[in-house]
Amino acid sequence: NALQDLEQNSDIKLQLRELFFVGAKEIDVAGRKCLVVSVPVPQLKAYQKVQPRLVRELEKKFSGTHVIFIAKRRVLSKPKRGRNQRDHKQKRPRSRTLTAVHEALLGDLVFPAEIVGKRIRVKLDGKRLTKVHLDKNQQTNVEHKTDTFAGVYKHLTGKEIVFEFPEPLL
Repeated sequence: NALQDLEQNSDIKLQLRELFFVGAKEIDVAGRKCLVVSVPVPQLKAYQKVQPRLVRELEKKFSGTHVIFIAKRRVLSKPKRGRNQRDHKQKRPRSRTLTAVHEALLGDLVFPAEIVGKRIRVKLDGKRLTKVHLDKNQQTNVEHKTDTFAGVYKHLTGKEIVFEFPEPLL
């Protein structure tokens, strides 16, 4: 409904006209509401062109709520061996593996910022902690949302994640 209001009276009306979303979910992250909007994968690039303005307008409309756009991706199960094997006509594409979907989801979450590096730390008890290094140039735009990004990623994938802005090496 809020997207329709923006489509009626805003300067991004033309770009929003041909875009649609698949679903929206409200997630409570660290005592703060977050709206996660799922969009079709083919339209993600078009959404990302207008995303900064769209997010700004939606966050104004839903005061105190972070708005995040992610693509709705499908995970195909691993092909089985033995008697339980079903006859697959095609090989499972890399973009449908669990790892690839989680990687792409991470890229969608932090969109205006760019991921410049990742470190996976395995603790003694076997838990994994992923440290994601974001581009220092976008620190002012996304630093206040990093806790929200981590909470949403944990909610959607079950993986612990920490965001950092390291100094670039020269």
